[in-house]
Amino acid sequence: MKLSRIGRVSMALVASVAMGLGMTACGGGTIGFMWVLGTQYNQIAGFKIDDFSGNLTQIPHSPFSSGGSDPVSLVVKPGGRFLYVVNKGGSNNTGVNPACGTNGSISEFSVGGQGVLTFQQCFQAQGQTPVWAAHDSTGNFLYVLSQTAPPPSPTVDDPNPPAPANGAITVFAADPNTGRLTLVLNQQIKDPNTGLQLTYFPVGNQPSMLAIAGGCVFTLNRADNTVFPYAAGASGQLTQTTNSLITTGATNATSIITGGTSIYITDAGTPNSPGQILPFTVAATSCALNTITGGATANISPASNPVYALVGGTGSSNTHLYVANQSTTNSTLPNSSISAFNIQTNGQLQPLPDPGNNPYPVGGGPVCMVEDPSNQYIYTSNGDGTVTGKSISTVGQLSNLKRATTFTATGQATCLAVSGNVD
Repeated sequence: MKLSRIGRVSMALVASVAMGLGMTACGGGTIGFMWVLGTQYNQIAGFKIDDFSGNLTQIPHSPFSSGGSDPVSLVVKPGGRFLYVVNKGGSNNTGVNPACGTNGSISEFSVGGQGVLTFQQCFQAQGQTPVWAAHDSTGNFLYVLSQTAPPPSPTVDDPNPPAPANGAITVFAADPNTGRLTLVLNQQIKDPNTGLQLTYFPVGNQPSMLAIAGGCVFTLNRADNTVFPYAAGASGQLTQTTNSLITTGATNATSIITGGTSIYITDAGTPNSPGQILPFTVAATSCALNTITGGATANISPASNPVYALVGGTGSSNTHLYVANQSTTNSTLPNSSISAFNIQTNGQLQPLPDPGNNPYPVGGGPVCMVEDPSNQYIYTSNGDGTVTGKSISTVGQLSNLKRATTFTATGQATCLAVSGNVD
Protein backbone atom coordinates (compact mmCIF):
# COMPACT_ATOMS: atom_id res chain seq x y z
CA MET A 1 0.00 0.00 0.00
CA LYS A 2 1.29 3.42 -0.95
CA LEU A 3 0.61 6.49 1.16
CA SER A 4 0.17 10.00 -0.13
CA ARG A 5 2.64 12.62 0.98
CA ILE A 6 0.01 13.99 3.41
CA GLY A 7 -0.57 10.50 4.83
CA ARG A 8 3.13 9.96 5.35
CA VAL A 9 3.46 13.31 7.10
CA SER A 10 0.45 12.52 9.32
CA MET A 11 1.91 9.19 10.36
CA ALA A 12 5.23 10.83 11.12
CA LEU A 13 3.50 13.39 13.31
CA VAL A 14 1.64 10.66 15.22
CA ALA A 15 4.87 8.74 15.76
CA SER A 16 6.61 11.92 16.90
CA VAL A 17 3.88 12.68 19.45
CA ALA A 18 3.94 9.09 20.72
CA MET A 19 7.70 9.22 21.20
CA GLY A 20 7.38 12.54 23.02
CA LEU A 21 4.89 10.97 25.43
CA GLY A 22 7.06 7.95 25.95
CA MET A 23 4.60 5.66 24.08
CA THR A 24 5.48 2.64 21.98
CA ALA A 25 3.43 0.34 19.77
CA CYS A 26 3.51 -2.31 22.51
CA GLY A 27 3.23 -0.19 25.62
CA GLY A 28 0.93 2.27 27.25
CA GLY A 29 3.31 5.17 27.73
CA THR A 30 5.64 6.15 30.56
CA ILE A 31 3.75 6.67 33.82
CA GLY A 32 6.76 7.40 35.98
CA PHE A 33 10.46 7.12 36.59
CA MET A 34 12.40 4.89 38.95
CA TRP A 35 15.90 5.29 40.37
CA VAL A 36 17.76 2.45 42.08
CA LEU A 37 20.93 2.88 44.15
CA GLY A 38 23.89 0.53 43.95
CA THR A 39 26.84 0.59 46.35
CA GLN A 40 29.28 -1.54 44.35
CA TYR A 41 30.06 1.24 41.87
CA ASN A 42 28.34 4.17 43.63
CA GLN A 43 25.74 4.44 40.92
CA ILE A 44 22.06 5.18 40.30
CA ALA A 45 20.24 3.07 37.73
CA GLY A 46 17.36 4.95 36.09
CA PHE A 47 14.24 3.42 34.51
CA LYS A 48 11.03 4.47 32.78
CA ILE A 49 7.92 2.62 33.98
CA ASP A 50 5.53 1.41 31.27
CA ASP A 51 1.86 2.01 32.05
CA PHE A 52 0.50 -1.03 30.21
CA SER A 53 2.94 -3.70 31.37
CA GLY A 54 4.93 -2.29 34.32
CA ASN A 55 8.03 -3.07 32.28
CA LEU A 56 11.19 -1.09 33.06
CA THR A 57 13.33 0.41 30.31
CA GLN A 58 16.57 2.23 30.91
CA ILE A 59 16.63 6.02 31.10
CA PRO A 60 19.12 7.66 28.69
CA HIS A 61 22.65 7.98 30.16
CA SER A 62 21.83 5.56 33.00
CA PRO A 63 23.52 4.61 35.28
CA PHE A 64 24.45 7.91 36.92
CA SER A 65 27.10 8.52 39.57
CA SER A 66 25.60 8.87 43.04
CA GLY A 67 28.08 11.66 43.79
CA GLY A 68 29.31 10.20 47.06
CA SER A 69 30.38 6.85 48.48
CA ASP A 70 28.02 4.01 49.48
CA PRO A 71 24.56 5.37 48.50
CA VAL A 72 21.89 3.85 50.76
CA SER A 73 18.78 6.06 50.71
CA LEU A 74 17.09 8.47 48.30
CA VAL A 75 14.05 10.70 48.26
CA VAL A 76 12.23 12.65 45.54
CA LYS A 77 11.12 16.18 46.37
CA PRO A 78 7.35 16.56 45.86
CA GLY A 79 6.82 17.79 42.33
CA GLY A 80 9.51 15.50 41.00
CA ARG A 81 12.06 18.15 40.04
CA PHE A 82 14.79 17.19 42.53
CA LEU A 83 16.23 13.96 43.89
CA TYR A 84 18.38 13.64 47.03
CA VAL A 85 20.72 10.71 47.61
CA VAL A 86 22.13 9.84 51.03
CA ASN A 87 25.68 8.53 50.73
CA LYS A 88 26.66 6.63 53.85
CA GLY A 89 30.37 7.16 53.23
CA GLY A 90 33.23 4.70 53.09
CA SER A 91 36.48 3.83 51.37
CA ASN A 92 34.92 3.07 47.96
CA ASN A 93 35.77 6.11 45.81
CA THR A 94 34.56 4.71 42.46
CA GLY A 95 33.00 7.59 40.52
CA VAL A 96 32.85 9.83 43.60
CA ASN A 97 32.43 13.54 42.89
CA PRO A 98 35.23 15.55 44.58
CA ALA A 99 32.55 17.93 45.91
CA CYS A 100 31.08 15.05 47.94
CA GLY A 101 34.16 13.07 48.93
CA THR A 102 34.02 9.68 50.64
CA ASN A 103 32.55 10.89 53.93
CA GLY A 104 28.80 10.81 54.45
CA SER A 105 26.98 13.31 52.22
CA ILE A 106 23.69 14.23 50.53
CA SER A 107 23.85 14.59 46.74
CA GLU A 108 21.28 16.81 45.05
CA PHE A 109 20.19 16.05 41.47
CA SER A 110 17.80 17.86 39.17
CA VAL A 111 15.39 15.66 37.22
CA GLY A 112 15.17 16.45 33.52
CA GLY A 113 13.29 15.06 30.54
CA GLN A 114 12.90 11.26 30.49
CA GLY A 115 14.07 11.15 34.10
CA VAL A 116 17.68 12.05 33.31
CA LEU A 117 19.58 13.12 36.44
CA THR A 118 21.98 16.06 36.56
CA PHE A 119 24.22 16.47 39.59
CA GLN A 120 23.82 19.85 41.32
CA GLN A 121 25.80 19.91 44.58
CA CYS A 122 26.59 18.09 47.81
CA PHE A 123 25.57 18.86 51.37
CA GLN A 124 26.87 17.49 54.64
CA ALA A 125 24.76 15.94 57.38
CA GLN A 126 25.74 17.18 60.84
CA GLY A 127 25.92 13.65 62.23
CA GLN A 128 28.26 10.89 61.13
CA THR A 129 27.28 7.98 58.85
CA PRO A 130 23.97 9.22 57.39
CA VAL A 131 21.65 6.32 56.55
CA TRP A 132 18.15 7.61 55.75
CA ALA A 133 16.22 10.66 54.51
CA ALA A 134 12.57 11.69 54.26
CA HIS A 135 10.63 14.81 53.25
CA ASP A 136 7.81 16.34 55.21
CA SER A 137 4.43 16.36 53.46
CA THR A 138 4.96 19.87 52.06
CA GLY A 139 8.38 19.16 50.60
CA ASN A 140 9.73 22.22 52.41
CA PHE A 141 11.98 20.27 54.77
CA LEU A 142 14.31 17.30 54.40
CA TYR A 143 15.16 15.18 57.43
CA VAL A 144 18.45 13.27 57.25
CA LEU A 145 19.14 10.57 59.84
CA SER A 146 22.71 9.78 60.94
CA GLN A 147 23.77 6.81 63.04
CA THR A 148 26.06 8.90 65.25
CA ALA A 149 25.69 12.49 66.47
CA PRO A 150 28.71 14.77 66.09
CA PRO A 151 31.18 14.75 69.00
CA PRO A 152 30.89 17.52 71.60
CA SER A 153 32.91 20.66 71.07
CA PRO A 154 36.50 20.29 72.36
CA THR A 155 37.51 21.91 75.59
CA VAL A 156 40.86 22.55 77.27
CA ASP A 157 40.32 19.55 79.52
CA ASP A 158 39.09 17.32 76.71
CA PRO A 159 40.46 18.39 73.32
CA ASN A 160 39.25 15.19 71.59
CA PRO A 161 35.90 14.23 73.11
CA PRO A 162 34.49 10.88 71.90
CA ALA A 163 31.47 10.68 69.65
CA PRO A 164 28.23 10.18 71.57
CA ALA A 165 26.33 6.90 71.44
CA ASN A 166 23.12 8.48 70.15
CA GLY A 167 22.20 9.34 66.59
CA ALA A 168 21.07 12.61 65.04
CA ILE A 169 18.58 14.16 62.65
CA THR A 170 19.81 17.01 60.47
CA VAL A 171 16.96 19.23 59.29
CA PHE A 172 17.30 21.11 56.01
CA ALA A 173 14.98 23.66 54.44
CA ALA A 174 14.65 22.83 50.73
CA ASP A 175 14.40 25.72 48.26
CA PRO A 176 11.34 25.15 46.01
CA ASN A 177 13.07 26.58 42.93
CA THR A 178 16.62 25.23 43.15
CA GLY A 179 16.31 22.35 45.61
CA ARG A 180 19.21 23.84 47.55
CA LEU A 181 19.36 22.76 51.21
CA THR A 182 19.81 25.18 54.11
CA LEU A 183 20.55 23.98 57.64
CA VAL A 184 17.84 24.46 60.29
CA LEU A 185 19.38 24.99 63.75
CA ASN A 186 18.01 23.32 66.87
CA GLN A 187 16.39 26.18 68.78
CA GLN A 188 15.71 24.05 71.88
CA ILE A 189 19.22 22.86 72.78
CA LYS A 190 22.58 24.63 72.98
CA ASP A 191 26.07 23.18 72.97
CA PRO A 192 27.11 23.44 76.65
CA ASN A 193 30.74 24.17 75.70
CA THR A 194 30.11 26.91 73.12
CA GLY A 195 26.70 28.28 74.04
CA LEU A 196 25.65 27.96 70.38
CA GLN A 197 22.50 26.25 69.14
CA LEU A 198 22.98 22.63 68.18
CA THR A 199 23.07 21.95 64.45
CA TYR A 200 21.16 18.67 64.84
CA PHE A 201 18.38 16.99 66.82
CA PRO A 202 19.47 14.04 69.00
CA VAL A 203 17.71 10.67 68.79
CA GLY A 204 18.29 7.17 70.21
CA ASN A 205 21.20 4.75 69.82
CA GLN A 206 22.08 3.30 66.42
CA PRO A 207 19.10 4.69 64.50
CA SER A 208 18.55 3.00 61.15
CA MET A 209 15.38 4.45 59.63
CA LEU A 210 13.02 7.40 59.88
CA ALA A 211 9.26 7.65 59.28
CA ILE A 212 6.89 10.64 59.18
CA ALA A 213 3.22 10.43 60.15
CA GLY A 214 1.29 13.69 60.06
CA GLY A 215 3.20 16.15 62.22
CA CYS A 216 5.31 13.46 63.89
CA VAL A 217 8.80 12.21 63.07
CA PHE A 218 9.88 8.79 64.35
CA THR A 219 13.30 7.13 64.29
CA LEU A 220 13.84 3.41 64.76
CA ASN A 221 16.76 2.69 67.09
CA ARG A 222 18.36 -0.72 66.49
CA ALA A 223 20.46 -0.77 69.69
CA ASP A 224 17.45 -1.26 71.97
CA ASN A 225 14.51 -1.69 69.53
CA THR A 226 12.95 1.63 70.58
CA VAL A 227 11.42 4.54 68.70
CA PHE A 228 12.33 8.17 69.36
CA PRO A 229 9.46 10.61 68.60
CA TYR A 230 9.52 14.27 67.66
CA ALA A 231 6.77 16.73 66.80
CA ALA A 232 7.57 18.71 63.65
CA GLY A 233 6.74 22.40 63.50
CA ALA A 234 5.98 24.62 60.52
CA SER A 235 9.49 26.12 60.64
CA GLY A 236 11.16 22.71 60.51
CA GLN A 237 11.83 22.64 64.24
CA LEU A 238 11.58 19.25 65.94
CA THR A 239 10.21 19.31 69.48
CA GLN A 240 10.71 16.43 71.87
CA THR A 241 7.41 15.04 73.12
CA THR A 242 6.71 13.86 76.64
CA ASN A 243 7.51 10.29 75.60
CA SER A 244 11.26 10.46 74.97
CA LEU A 245 11.60 6.78 74.05
CA ILE A 246 8.91 4.32 72.98
CA THR A 247 9.35 0.63 73.65
CA THR A 248 8.22 -1.38 70.62
CA GLY A 249 8.29 -4.92 71.96
CA ALA A 250 10.45 -6.02 69.02
CA THR A 251 13.35 -8.44 69.37
CA ASN A 252 15.14 -7.36 66.19
CA ALA A 253 13.40 -4.32 64.69
CA THR A 254 14.40 -3.84 61.05
CA SER A 255 12.16 -1.13 59.57
CA ILE A 256 9.54 1.48 60.40
CA ILE A 257 7.05 2.77 57.83
CA THR A 258 3.94 4.93 57.72
CA GLY A 259 0.55 3.94 56.36
CA GLY A 260 -2.09 6.64 56.76
CA THR A 261 -2.44 7.24 60.50
CA SER A 262 -0.66 4.01 61.38
CA ILE A 263 2.96 2.99 61.91
CA TYR A 264 4.24 -0.50 61.12
CA ILE A 265 7.50 -1.97 62.46
CA THR A 266 8.98 -5.16 61.04
CA ASP A 267 10.61 -7.44 63.58
CA ALA A 268 12.95 -10.16 62.28
CA GLY A 269 12.78 -11.90 65.64
CA THR A 270 15.19 -14.69 66.43
CA PRO A 271 17.18 -16.63 63.79
CA ASN A 272 15.10 -19.10 61.76
CA SER A 273 11.83 -17.60 62.99
CA PRO A 274 9.29 -16.01 60.58
CA GLY A 275 9.34 -12.73 62.48
CA GLN A 276 6.38 -10.42 62.97
CA ILE A 277 4.83 -7.05 62.15
CA LEU A 278 4.00 -4.63 64.95
CA PRO A 279 1.13 -2.20 64.12
CA PHE A 280 0.56 1.08 65.96
CA THR A 281 -1.68 4.11 65.71
CA VAL A 282 -0.22 7.59 66.16
CA ALA A 283 -1.43 9.98 68.84
CA ALA A 284 -1.35 13.27 66.93
CA THR A 285 -0.84 15.59 69.90
CA SER A 286 1.86 13.66 71.76
CA CYS A 287 3.33 11.59 68.90
CA ALA A 288 2.97 8.52 71.10
CA LEU A 289 2.48 5.10 69.50
CA ASN A 290 -0.51 3.05 70.63
CA THR A 291 -0.58 -0.69 69.94
CA ILE A 292 -3.44 -1.64 67.63
CA THR A 293 -5.96 -4.07 69.14
CA GLY A 294 -4.72 -7.60 68.60
CA GLY A 295 -1.08 -6.53 68.77
CA ALA A 296 1.69 -8.15 66.78
CA THR A 297 0.91 -10.16 63.65
CA ALA A 298 3.04 -13.18 62.78
CA ASN A 299 4.73 -13.17 59.38
CA ILE A 300 3.39 -15.58 56.77
CA SER A 301 5.29 -18.87 56.85
CA PRO A 302 7.72 -19.88 55.41
CA ALA A 303 8.91 -16.29 54.93
CA SER A 304 11.40 -15.01 57.50
CA ASN A 305 13.72 -12.09 58.24
CA PRO A 306 11.32 -9.27 57.26
CA VAL A 307 13.32 -6.11 56.51
CA TYR A 308 10.95 -3.61 54.92
CA ALA A 309 7.22 -2.91 54.55
CA LEU A 310 4.95 -0.89 52.28
CA VAL A 311 1.31 0.13 52.58
CA GLY A 312 -0.41 0.15 49.19
CA GLY A 313 -3.05 -1.29 46.93
CA THR A 314 -4.65 -0.60 43.56
CA GLY A 315 -6.20 2.81 43.11
CA SER A 316 -4.45 4.27 46.17
CA SER A 317 -6.70 2.18 48.39
CA ASN A 318 -3.89 1.64 50.93
CA THR A 319 -5.71 -1.42 52.23
CA HIS A 320 -2.79 -3.84 52.01
CA LEU A 321 0.55 -4.23 53.73
CA TYR A 322 3.43 -5.79 51.81
CA VAL A 323 6.48 -7.07 53.66
CA ALA A 324 9.85 -7.84 52.04
CA ASN A 325 11.58 -10.92 53.46
CA GLN A 326 15.21 -11.89 52.94
CA SER A 327 14.99 -15.51 54.12
CA THR A 328 12.79 -18.59 54.39
CA THR A 329 12.32 -21.34 56.95
CA ASN A 330 11.84 -23.84 54.10
CA SER A 331 15.04 -24.37 52.12
CA THR A 332 13.14 -25.95 49.19
CA LEU A 333 11.36 -22.65 48.45
CA PRO A 334 12.69 -19.33 47.08
CA ASN A 335 14.81 -17.59 49.69
CA SER A 336 13.35 -14.06 49.32
CA SER A 337 9.72 -13.05 49.11
CA ILE A 338 6.91 -10.54 49.73
CA SER A 339 4.27 -11.34 52.35
CA ALA A 340 0.89 -9.70 51.69
CA PHE A 341 -1.66 -8.73 54.34
CA ASN A 342 -5.10 -7.14 54.35
CA ILE A 343 -5.43 -4.11 56.63
CA GLN A 344 -8.76 -4.34 58.45
CA THR A 345 -10.85 -1.28 59.27
CA ASN A 346 -9.64 -1.51 62.90
CA GLY A 347 -6.01 -1.57 61.72
CA GLN A 348 -5.42 -5.25 62.40
CA LEU A 349 -3.54 -7.32 59.83
CA GLN A 350 -4.75 -10.55 58.25
CA PRO A 351 -2.83 -12.66 55.70
CA LEU A 352 -4.16 -11.98 52.21
CA PRO A 353 -5.86 -15.16 50.92
CA ASP A 354 -3.89 -16.58 48.00
CA PRO A 355 -3.08 -20.21 48.85
CA GLY A 356 0.13 -21.53 47.37
CA ASN A 357 1.29 -18.08 46.23
CA ASN A 358 1.48 -15.78 49.27
CA PRO A 359 4.31 -15.11 50.12
CA TYR A 360 5.43 -14.21 46.59
CA PRO A 361 9.03 -14.89 45.40
CA VAL A 362 11.33 -11.97 44.48
CA GLY A 363 15.02 -11.44 43.72
CA GLY A 364 17.71 -12.26 46.23
CA GLY A 365 18.02 -10.07 49.32
CA PRO A 366 15.26 -7.43 48.90
CA VAL A 367 16.12 -4.14 50.58
CA CYS A 368 13.36 -1.63 49.76
CA MET A 369 9.96 -1.53 48.03
CA VAL A 370 7.95 1.07 46.11
CA GLU A 371 4.57 1.23 44.43
CA ASP A 372 4.36 2.88 41.00
CA PRO A 373 2.59 6.27 40.71
CA SER A 374 -0.56 4.67 39.26
CA ASN A 375 -0.78 2.02 42.04
CA GLN A 376 -0.73 -0.87 39.58
CA TYR A 377 2.70 -2.35 40.27
CA ILE A 378 5.06 -3.01 43.16
CA TYR A 379 8.85 -3.26 42.90
CA THR A 380 11.64 -4.46 45.18
CA SER A 381 15.29 -3.46 44.94
CA ASN A 382 17.42 -6.51 45.65
CA GLY A 383 20.93 -6.93 46.98
CA ASP A 384 21.76 -9.15 44.01
CA GLY A 385 21.65 -6.06 41.79
CA THR A 386 18.17 -6.59 40.36
CA VAL A 387 14.67 -5.11 40.59
CA THR A 388 11.63 -7.41 40.83
CA GLY A 389 8.30 -6.13 39.53
CA LYS A 390 4.83 -7.49 40.37
CA SER A 391 1.30 -6.56 39.28
CA ILE A 392 -1.24 -5.77 42.00
CA SER A 393 -4.76 -7.18 41.56
CA THR A 394 -7.87 -5.37 42.73
CA VAL A 395 -7.87 -7.53 45.87
CA GLY A 396 -4.15 -7.02 46.53
CA GLN A 397 -2.78 -10.29 45.19
CA LEU A 398 0.56 -10.14 43.37
CA SER A 399 1.51 -11.74 40.06
CA ASN A 400 4.36 -11.54 37.57
CA LEU A 401 4.36 -8.63 35.13
CA LYS A 402 3.06 -9.20 31.59
CA ARG A 403 6.57 -9.33 30.13
CA ALA A 404 9.73 -9.44 32.19
CA THR A 405 9.61 -9.57 35.99
CA THR A 406 13.32 -9.17 36.78
CA PHE A 407 15.39 -6.18 35.66
CA THR A 408 19.11 -5.54 36.00
CA ALA A 409 19.87 -2.46 38.12
CA THR A 410 23.37 -1.88 39.43
CA GLY A 411 25.61 -3.98 41.65
CA GLN A 412 24.61 -4.50 45.29
CA ALA A 413 21.39 -2.53 45.03
CA THR A 414 20.12 -0.74 48.12
CA CYS A 415 17.00 1.46 48.03
CA LEU A 416 14.88 2.85 45.21
CA ALA A 417 12.40 5.68 44.62
CA VAL A 418 9.79 6.61 42.00
CA SER A 419 8.30 9.81 40.65
CA GLY A 420 5.19 10.17 38.55
CA ASN A 421 5.82 13.56 37.03
CA VAL A 422 8.09 16.55 36.87
CA ASP A 423 6.28 19.85 37.60
